[in-house]
Amino acid sequence: MTDADLDRVLEINEANVPAVGSATMEHLRHLVSQSAMSIVSALDDDVVGFCIVFGPDADYDSVNYVWFMEHHPSSMYLDRVAFAARAQGRGLGAEMYDEVDRRLRRDHADATALTLEVNVDPPNEPSLAFHRKRGFVEVGRQMSKGIEVSLQRRAV
Repeated sequence: MTDADLDRVLEINEANVPAVGSATMEHLRHLVSQSAMSIVSALDDDVVGFCIVFGPDADYDSVNYVWFMEHHPSSMYLDRVAFAARAQGRGLGAEMYDEVDRRLRRDHADATALTLEVNVDPPNEPSLAFHRKRGFVEVGRQMSKGIEVSLQRRAV
């Protein structure tokens, strides 16, 4: 992800609320600056998806990130992943996660797990199914900004 991608990333982020948290450009810039990896996916030279992953020492006050760092301190935390509507159902999410896994093995060999949360109320059934298929298991639940989330972990 580059600075040139940020306007499009913010547009995709906001189109996917509440599956991902809303952000301002200032907040998005902070997330990227604190991330261990920020990746975009493109179709026809257009950014159509992104993900942001944090390591254990990020300056990030998300209640979900804080929970994982307290309970799984050597994990990496996938804060958000989102795609434009035209890119959904094309396998780009699986490709994105494959790239995250490659970078984890290459750059973060000391990480024990990849962690994330998925909305369960309101439910995000496609995301829950996707993450089950990729080996994630629920390790807790909590409320986050009025939304109940499933806290999930997968060993790396």
